[in-house]
Amino acid sequence: MMTLRRALLVEGKYDAARLSNLVEGTILTTDGFRVMKDRALQSMLKQVAAAQGLVILTDSDAAGFRIRHFVTGLVGADHVVQAYVPAIPGKEARKPEPGKEGLLGVEGVPDALILQGLQDALQSVPEAGAVGDKSPITYTDLYEWGISGTANSAEKRRTLLQRLGLPPRLSKKELLQVLNTLYTWESLAEQSKQL
Repeated sequence: MMTLRRALLVEGKYDAARLSNLVEGTILTTDGFRVMKDRALQSMLKQVAAAQGLVILTDSDAAGFRIRHFVTGLVGADHVVQAYVPAIPGKEARKPEPGKEGLLGVEGVPDALILQGLQDALQSVPEAGAVGDKSPITYTDLYEWGISGTANSAEKRRTLLQRLGLPPRLSKKELLQVLNTLYTWESLAEQSKQL
């Protein structure tokens, strides 16, 4: 079982129930889009984020990303660690039909992939007093590696994201942030050679 010092924020009660078997710590829910209207919930999230920080883990569909962006803007990006699960086609056992985009939600993703997503995200958070000395990944690197702004870059980017277990709908800016958060320049340069 993984112990979290930051509060974990997921979309719904089924996600929270599932994660309570994998992590020890505070698990909060947005109750889907309710977070966008509920002032009390928003206030609580701001307080928790300021006090201990948040790890946001939403589904890899458009709704999950909309919730992720809203909460990050609400509490401030400096209080948030972004954790991701890969976009896996399928449906949860409790549902009669797959979701709108045909992707598994957090509750349906295998345990190992959830834990890996959390571990990757948390490894990116420097310990108190630690000095980051890794070379940043830049837009120029994305271009030189052929995953942005070149012929076939969209296909190469999808391949890379799939290989890294990241959702395919990251914007160029998000992609850069996530890659800088989770990987070193050297490890991605090596990955790009295999595309």
